[in-house]
Amino acid sequence: MRILLIHQYFLEKGDGGGSRFNEMTKVWANQGHHVDVLAGMVHYNTGKKQKRYKGRFTYNDEQFYKNVNVIRCHVSESYNVSFLGRLWAYFSFVFSSIYAGIFKTRGKYDVIIVTSPPLFVGITAYVLSLIKRVPFVFEIRDLWPESAIDTGVLKNGMIIKFAYWFEKFIYKKAKLINVLTPAFRDKLIQDKKVPEEKVIFIPNAADFSLAEKTQEGFDAKSFKKELGFSGKFVITYVGAHGVANHLIQLIEAAKELRDTNVVFQLIGAGMQKKTLQKEVKENKLSNVIFRDSVSKQEVFKYILASDAGASVLKKVDTFKTIYSNKTFDYMSCKKPILLAIDGVSRKLINDAECGIYVEPENIDEIVKGVKKLVAKSEKEINEMGDNGYVFAKTHFDRDVLAKEYIKQIQAKI
Repeated sequence: MRILLIHQYFLEKGDGGGSRFNEMTKVWANQGHHVDVLAGMVHYNTGKKQKRYKGRFTYNDEQFYKNVNVIRCHVSESYNVSFLGRLWAYFSFVFSSIYAGIFKTRGKYDVIIVTSPPLFVGITAYVLSLIKRVPFVFEIRDLWPESAIDTGVLKNGMIIKFAYWFEKFIYKKAKLINVLTPAFRDKLIQDKKVPEEKVIFIPNAADFSLAEKTQEGFDAKSFKKELGFSGKFVITYVGAHGVANHLIQLIEAAKELRDTNVVFQLIGAGMQKKTLQKEVKENKLSNVIFRDSVSKQEVFKYILASDAGASVLKKVDTFKTIYSNKTFDYMSCKKPILLAIDGVSRKLINDAECGIYVEPENIDEIVKGVKKLVAKSEKEINEMGDNGYVFAKTHFDRDVLAKEYIKQIQAKI
């Protein structure tokens, strides 16, 4: 198949962050499919452009991988400045990606796949599907605008009204809609009245090939010692430091745990990071360590040298419907999980018996959950990690699910 993928946040090689489609496109390419990607120039965590993009409206990264070509499209660097700045960043990508899709792509495509959020990438998909006369698959990684409304990011009534109208419009025009959790599927079918036959389910997943490759010849204990964590119980969080992630709850827990051997290691970037760092500095917390974003392979080294992984989000109803990417990374590295996300994520770790759930934003519960983990024996910690690994390997293997994605598309378009 020839596939046009529209993904504003498709990562650079070596970038840290959610790499779902970076990994899936490699699987597709290895199957013999050809993929062109319309991607943004700004990383969703940092909001910054690399130097080679400055002054460019589009930039071709041909042969990004074998059979995968990436066309970087302009995104305003106002992304992390304010809500209006982020909104402009969304629409600047819409304009630049439509231009790139018309003038920078070549040949006939069999399908367009577009992944959201932001919801407005659907505009690009719809326009290009009309021009190129090819069906498009709309993927929902996060329910939008609900998540933006619940977290307080989206407040303007007119924009909310437009977002809901456009959401309904794009669901109607899409040939297929892929959802990442069972809760998304139920929401679309029951509440939004999307025909059941239109909805497919290819969830987030674990990249076992990269996890296993990272472990080859890697001495996790030595790396932990090198980081200065000897004798510490290290809980690592990997991902965005934004409003939705609400990492202040880990900082507040760290205050209560400052006299223990627990260390929180926060890896990533985002618009709340400076505020979090200021809080840590003002409270003289030596048990919270911040690190910049690193490549996925480097991230796995930090996870492997940790005792547990943390998956946390703001306490809002919309987040009860999601699986967190980082949870699968921890599972693939055989690490138990401290989970502060209710709903389907809670059911996931309970079914897998691979972690401890704590109520989001309940600092006392988070502290108790951490202490429960610390009190466990090395054997119990290893058993929880092994449970998560086996469960994810059985149900959430990236390679298997990437192939199933293509199989479903071929069968239904």
